[in-house]
Amino acid sequence: MATTVKDAPPAPAPANAPHGLAFFTSRLRQIGIFVALLVIVGLFQVLTRGALLQPDNVSNIIVQNSYILLLAIGMVMIIIAGHIDLSVGSVAAFVGAMSGVMIQDWGLPWWLAIIASLLIGALVGAWQGFWVAYVGIPAFIVTLAGMLIFRGLTQITLENQRISGFPTEYRQLGGGFLFPGLFPAETNILDWTTVGLGIIAAALLVVSQLRGRRTRARLNLETEPSSWFFTKLAFGLVVILGLTYLLASSRSGTPIVLVLLGILVVVYSLVMNRAVFGRHIYARGGNLQAAQLSGVNTKRIDFMLFVNMGVLAALAGLVFTGRLNSAGPGAGNLFELDAIAAAFIGGAAVTGGVGTVVGAITGGLIMGVLNNGMSLMGVGTDYQQFIKGMVLLLAVAFDVFNKRKASTALK
Repeated sequence: MATTVKDAPPAPAPANAPHGLAFFTSRLRQIGIFVALLVIVGLFQVLTRGALLQPDNVSNIIVQNSYILLLAIGMVMIIIAGHIDLSVGSVAAFVGAMSGVMIQDWGLPWWLAIIASLLIGALVGAWQGFWVAYVGIPAFIVTLAGMLIFRGLTQITLENQRISGFPTEYRQLGGGFLFPGLFPAETNILDWTTVGLGIIAAALLVVSQLRGRRTRARLNLETEPSSWFFTKLAFGLVVILGLTYLLASSRSGTPIVLVLLGILVVVYSLVMNRAVFGRHIYARGGNLQAAQLSGVNTKRIDFMLFVNMGVLAALAGLVFTGRLNSAGPGAGNLFELDAIAAAFIGGAAVTGGVGTVVGAITGGLIMGVLNNGMSLMGVGTDYQQFIKGMVLLLAVAFDVFNKRKASTALK
């Protein structure tokens, strides 16, 4: 008779599991990015005299940086696999331009233009993935060429003219809010749609964390001290409920693009942590030869990664165009550098094989808070570029320092 794992008695925790402060120190590399975000938010909250965490400003930070966060999800996967993509800003601009032409010149309905734009993004990704995966040209060269090609195609498509005046439904993707008239600010203290979403998100976090810990304990894989686990869980709840309160207090409630981002973060985190495809990406970036000897189809992995990046770049282009209600030849300029910076600040390793989707989103939020905080203080763009460059340099230096420390400890 078969014996199920459920019937087995709970296994004891590993004898060598670190506890308390020792565990905190061992995880400093993983949690450092979250500590940095808290420090930066606290610093600018003081320097801006409370303006940073005003409800409408928090909503503004999310909407203004949404397209960079979308790009950061795909970029961190590309970097984990050991590649880079310099073309995402140009691809976003090209797709935004094509959507404008399809709606205004060809007369397509907005929903059909959005679907067609995502397909164009997939084709662009397939084009670049083919040269990287099957021809063997380094991604740096292919995407550098792509940056020039798709910037040129954007200008050709628009004939160097700006297109504006998109349908209301299209603009909702970048600048709309979820059910804005359901609980109007004039008659409600809070937006109850946002409160409901926040409670659901908090409940899902608690259930998923407790189930995960229970499963790890049953398989004798649990190494987290209880104090650390519940501190981490409480921190996540405070962040979710705090953000819920701020957005529910704002004039318009939850931005639609935040819901889209939340869904994508959950889906891509599951893909990277639990799906075979995600494990193959880490294997390909960690050790290419070992991955190939293990039977991983690295060419297919590379190809699919760039197709995925093309779709996300197209989505970012649609969000950006919808928010501005305009498609211009200069759109998407330097988006690629912001997305790359978000991935590295979020803990992705320069040599590949290391990184997380949540880390990249956190890195993107750090960049967004820096931009918004310095703008509120009236800091010039020249100093803003300097400070963001220093933050990126220090983040990579921290990664290099941790690697050297780990390699020294193994000797």
